[in-house]
Amino acid sequence: MIPKWLEWAQKLQALAQSGMHYTQNPFEIERYKAIREIAIEIMANYSDISQEELRALFAREEGYATPKVDVRGAVFRDNAILLVRERTDGRWTLPGGWVDVGEAPSEAVEREVYEESGYRTRAVKLLALYDRNKHGHPPHPFHIYKLFFQCELLGGEPTPSAETDGVGFFPEDALPELSMGRVTPAQIHRLFEHYRHPDWPTDFD
Repeated sequence: MIPKWLEWAQKLQALAQSGMHYTQNPFEIERYKAIREIAIEIMANYSDISQEELRALFAREEGYATPKVDVRGAVFRDNAILLVRERTDGRWTLPGGWVDVGEAPSEAVEREVYEESGYRTRAVKLLALYDRNKHGHPPHPFHIYKLFFQCELLGGEPTPSAETDGVGFFPEDALPELSMGRVTPAQIHRLFEHYRHPDWPTDFD
């Protein structure tokens, strides 16, 4: 579970964003801006992100606030799972990223796997839909839903990208250091369980 300070800050930010979207009253707009500033102050105080960075991040968010959608591809070969190494932190993760507007989640995960690993795949099953706040990830300014798809390997070859500088298949008992903001060891182990039990239903929450 996420710390209470992050839960409160996320809710305050969402309340402020949605309020500014719906109201036309200039006094109410100023009140919602003040609420956003409280959220920014809380997050900056408990994290290593500055108030200026948070202010710029939230300024790009408009409209009714909803959770963001992150997709991850679980690609198996010879009882090993495909991982890529992130340039930003030097740690490994399932290939994936944000879903673009107008893009189906299955299309997004196939695109992300190819862009980050060089492998062509086809999404065949949604294994899990997790609330990021409930699965041991480090704090993040936004509320995020994470969709884990099993993807069938079609072809291609390992190819680093602008975001990744390593590509490899790893057995369950020899995982490298993971990028915890993107995927946790418990999630990887659960995906292996799904791989061994193809009749299991999708996990959620």
